[in-house]
Amino acid sequence: MDGIRDLRLLLASRHPLIVARMDDETRFMSFARRAAELCGYPVWTWSVTLGLARDGNASQVDTQDPKKALAFVRQLQAPGVYVFHDLRPHLGDPVVVRHLKEFALEERPGQTILITGPDASVPEELEGIALPWTLEPPARDEVEPLVRATIADLTQRGLAVALTDGDVAEMVTACLGLTLPEIERLILRQAIDDQKLDAADVEGIARAKAELLADDGVLQLVSTSGDLDDIGGLDNLKRWLRLRSRGFEPAAKDFGLEPPRGVLIAGVPGCGKSLTAKCVARSWSMPLVLLDPGSIFAMYVGESEERMRTALHTVEAMAPVVLWIDEIEKGFSGGSSDADAGTARRVLGSFLRWLQERPGGVFLIATCNDVDTLPPELLRRGRFDEVFFVDLPDPLERSAIVGLHLRRRHRDPATFDLAALADASEGFTGAELEAAVVGALYRAFAEGRELVTDDVLAEIRSTTPLSRTRAETVAALRAWAQGRATPASGGGEEELVRGEDRRPGYA
Repeated sequence: MDGIRDLRLLLASRHPLIVARMDDETRFMSFARRAAELCGYPVWTWSVTLGLARDGNASQVDTQDPKKALAFVRQLQAPGVYVFHDLRPHLGDPVVVRHLKEFALEERPGQTILITGPDASVPEELEGIALPWTLEPPARDEVEPLVRATIADLTQRGLAVALTDGDVAEMVTACLGLTLPEIERLILRQAIDDQKLDAADVEGIARAKAELLADDGVLQLVSTSGDLDDIGGLDNLKRWLRLRSRGFEPAAKDFGLEPPRGVLIAGVPGCGKSLTAKCVARSWSMPLVLLDPGSIFAMYVGESEERMRTALHTVEAMAPVVLWIDEIEKGFSGGSSDADAGTARRVLGSFLRWLQERPGGVFLIATCNDVDTLPPELLRRGRFDEVFFVDLPDPLERSAIVGLHLRRRHRDPATFDLAALADASEGFTGAELEAAVVGALYRAFAEGRELVTDDVLAEIRSTTPLSRTRAETVAALRAWAQGRATPASGGGEEELVRGEDRRPGYA
């Protein structure tokens, strides 16, 4: 497995000090033992409760104190891997830090200290000496055997199990991104809850995973509804997405195609950018994960970068998946500031490297309202497959949007004068049109009658749209889009091609 291979390479390369981030100690130790075995090294473990032990046998000296344990290790001359569990709370002790530093600076072939814990941030005193390393979440080839073994165990116990092969595959997908113990516990919890395990429990596992992912606030599993047909207008964008919907199939790779990587959707607020992310995930039958860049920044040096790396590793483990970053400029616009000792720049750098090198299976949708604050390097060719600009809807799109919202609220659009509503709502965003329909429904309900066209017209006429209150912002967005972005709206393939051709400034 990749974790074993990575650790073996680090050990064989004589890295003396590694700070390992891991969520599953049992899994990590199985990887560490196998990697050490491949290198021919014995494994020692340390904890504050048991002290140092080799292959399960405790040392004959008192080594529960980390200073004594490190002093003992430094006396050993033979090769070995020394795993110190949860040593981080003791790194405030200058003697502990000095032992580690001197161990790393000495020529000690075949000897490596591994410090484990919930993050891989390196203390300032050990920067440039200690190597941060993260144990990635288990991939499908690890998750599927565990899921099947847990199901088999439940069946053997006599529990009612009614799962098709398709249900099992969906359950495996729902479990991606979690640790192996979390997966086993979630499946058992679903089974014990109603004394059976069936297709309905797949959704229960997905909901439980959403709660686990939301714990640190960086990632959130978002529920999806509707599909691309539920988006009014944006024909070019929807056509582009439909063309790439099969790009994740094995046949696409055989055909010579790589999976689509993602899009940046910039434009006027309230015109369907966020809705598009939700509808794409639903249409492609993929989970939708929201990444909040603002939640990444933490107090200690290196911790923010580690939170970003951990979040991206988790998303990769969930592939195929749609990753959504809403209003990306709010998380990464500060990349040039020195006020935070360069943390924002380093986090942006980590994200940009991932954008360039990420494996197939993660489709990124980034939305943006304020393009002027975007770092220029984020727009470089290769970060996204395409950049789209969402403008205010034209009359035909406004008519379609109003009809869509009427239909959602159990009204027949054919009984309304959609042309009049479209004419009256020039400059309205999709969100403002929805608000007009909702406001009109309240008006009609309060008066105890059915909704009519005049109710919606009254709401439209009493609303001052964003295009007037922030006319300068809309004009600036449109000016930026010229030559840089493909229009999301348009009537056909020719317009889409023309949109791409008139982008000489996109670099």
